[in-house]
Amino acid sequence: MALIRVRQHVNPLSNKYQGIPALPDWGTLYPQPEQPLHLDIGSAKGHFLRQMATHYPDWNFLGLEIRAPLVDYCLRQRDEAGQHNLHFLFCNANTSLQPLLASLPPATLQRVSIQFPDPWFKKRHQKRRVVQPELVACLAAVLPSGGDIVLQSDVLDVAVDMSDRFAEHPGFYQTPESWLPTSPFPAQTDREEVTLGKGLPVYRAIFVKK
Repeated sequence: MALIRVRQHVNPLSNKYQGIPALPDWGTLYPQPEQPLHLDIGSAKGHFLRQMATHYPDWNFLGLEIRAPLVDYCLRQRDEAGQHNLHFLFCNANTSLQPLLASLPPATLQRVSIQFPDPWFKKRHQKRRVVQPELVACLAAVLPSGGDIVLQSDVLDVAVDMSDRFAEHPGFYQTPESWLPTSPFPAQTDREEVTLGKGLPVYRAIFVKK
């Protein structure tokens, strides 16, 4: 299937992305909605989640993506593969995460991944980065004790910035306290595959809910 061309960078602070999408009916979205849920914020083309959904049929997977054409693409790919434990939503995580998480079946969210987000290098643009204190607080309010957050980036400054935001919140602790040498997942994002293929480093951290 050909992937239509989409913008690489989308400003999450634009008025265009401030609306709250319709909340799904979780009871009908997944055949087994009570299964543990892995939330991937910024799922892009869905390469990572499609692999994960195959590896772990006893988990449900949800990808959030701000670029609507990519969400449509991912849903078509999911349907063609018949992956019933996988869904994607068009969503601006910086504005819609709180109502979305509040609507989840109780105690189902167990893991969150934020991988290779837009770095927004310029200082004046860093307020557009996805990991902000408000997002961390939303996750802390819903994630149960022992639930984890996996962060990955090939940009050291972005990895440090994300880790700092979670370290500042009293509800999380990092383990181990240094960068992970390898991914905790049996799947990779397409960006991760390209980065590792070039012999470049990936900076990874795990934070656990206290």
